[in-house]
Amino acid sequence: MAAGRAAQELNLKRGEFELAVHLGIVRMAADEAGGRPRVSREEVDRLRSGNGLPDALRERVRTVGTAEGARLLGISPVRFTRLARAGCITPVTFYLNRYRAIVWLYLAPDLLEFAAGAPQLLTGNSPEWMRTSLGAGIDWRTRNWRSHRIERLLSRTEDPWARAAVLACALDPVQLAEVVDDPYERAYLRKILPGPVFGSPGSVAARDTMAHLMRADDPDEILWRRVNLVLELDSAREARPAPHPGDDRRPDPDCSVRTAAHVSAPAPHSARDSGPVRNAGLFARLGLRRRETVCEGGAEGEEDVAARPGG
Repeated sequence: MAAGRAAQELNLKRGEFELAVHLGIVRMAADEAGGRPRVSREEVDRLRSGNGLPDALRERVRTVGTAEGARLLGISPVRFTRLARAGCITPVTFYLNRYRAIVWLYLAPDLLEFAAGAPQLLTGNSPEWMRTSLGAGIDWRTRNWRSHRIERLLSRTEDPWARAAVLACALDPVQLAEVVDDPYERAYLRKILPGPVFGSPGSVAARDTMAHLMRADDPDEILWRRVNLVLELDSAREARPAPHPGDDRRPDPDCSVRTAAHVSAPAPHSARDSGPVRNAGLFARLGLRRRETVCEGGAEGEEDVAARPGG
């Protein structure tokens, strides 16, 4: 069945259903006709057979802003924001307020798990490492959100081209062109990038913000994404070539939901382990030069708001 009908049968709102799919709670399968992924009757029945539906399912995807999250943990909104900026808690989604500023939202179950595992961070003085990080102006919210989202998108497909498309969206156009020099491959990556469950009806501002947040902006993260994209592209090209003009066949990625455990892309050091020849080739393909190492909803009131992209 389509996502909309599945959401109705599970008594979930649109945003709740989207988040349930993103977190892997609801598994979707590729449509044999080539349309949007759909939900099987068996999957809906499996979820409906659980106890406490729909409240139990809704609790798993319940999100809170800064003010409600602080109340949940029994701390002040200021301390909550400090914990988030220091990377102790990771936002799962966001929305734009009336000023088009980003308001981060957090999973309530994740906050409770954090409180149970690190109660010492909820009271008393902040540890020195946190004071140092915050004093330097470091804010881990966007990077942690991006990493979490990329990993979840990767976990939903085994198709190497679709996985490469997910990694490609973390690079700006200039960086991407340096790694993927074939324009037809870049066009194919844009075409098969996984989209929202219900399509993309959001505002232009929301779509632009999402695209901005998905791009790595720290030198070491940019390098990490480039290396992983190169390795994923190797797998994709071995599986099948990207379609070019005049090709008779138009391969489509298998966007079926993966039920097996997700295997992360190899870390950069794995390329070094394979010897100097591959290492030299890998970094040549990355186009790395010395200069590139320094390249570049919720309640209102007490909100966890980030600066506007480019602002």
